Amino acid sequence: MTDTSARLSAGTTAPVFTLDDSDGNAVALGDHAGQKVIIYFYPAASTPGCTTEACDFRDNLNSLKSAGYQVLGVSKDGPEALQRFRTDQNLNFPLLSDPDLEVHKAYGAFGEKSLYGKTVTGVLRSTFVIDEQGTIELPLYNVKATGHVASLRKKLGLV
Repeated sequence: MTDTSARLSAGTTAPVFTLDDSDGNAVALGDHAGQKVIIYFYPAASTPGCTTEACDFRDNLNSLKSAGYQVLGVSKDGPEALQRFRTDQNLNFPLLSDPDLEVHKAYGAFGEKSLYGKTVTGVLRSTFVIDEQGTIELPLYNVKATGHVASLRKKLGLV
């Protein structure tokens, strides 16, 4: 069903990017060189599943930061929609806009998926843990919005 040819695997170099955040400021992966980064891709701001996932990251951000992780959320939404989402949900980490889906595709986070029994093309809810050297430590595709951060914390040994 899903074309996995573009999927990234552990040990590969994370694709570099520069995207605008919810305030219209350019944010590059290189800005976080020497830091551990969690990048998560979600389908659309202010939708139920994406709100659940974003709030889960928000509520766990302090423990993730204490363990040395920065969190970046990426969607195809424009900066204005991201700003509303960030404000409405009191999100405490950057949300990045990828309207052309170039970064989604570079990470294999866009492709065919099953939605209500039909095969559609769209954003694949995915999360990537990148180490201090810019290498993908943990690629996670087709994650569930609910309980994802708890599962991620467990995989990272933070529970």
